[in-house]
Amino acid sequence: MILLQAQGGNGMFSIVMMVGMIAVFYFFMIRPQQKKTEDQKKMVEELKEGDEIVTFGGMHGKIVAKDETTVTISAGGGARLTFDKTAIARKK
Repeated sequence: MILLQAQGGNGMFSIVMMVGMIAVFYFFMIRPQQKKTEDQKKMVEELKEGDEIVTFGGMHGKIVAKDETTVTISAGGGARLTFDKTAIARKK
């Protein structure tokens, strides 16, 4: 009888610890990544022609055209390259 009572309390503690670990994981891992993704999406939507950008591949250039899903950038030497908006890492 005493053993069963001791195990019941230990089980509740395990459940509380598991819920706590999930909460910590969410607030320290998942939520910051969601926030970063939202900020990246907002930055890309606010870009306009003439803005200087850097792609995830390391290409630097100035936006010369923009549509719903792509941007065309002018790189050195008169080269114009078209990228998906998702390839833009940051604004210079």
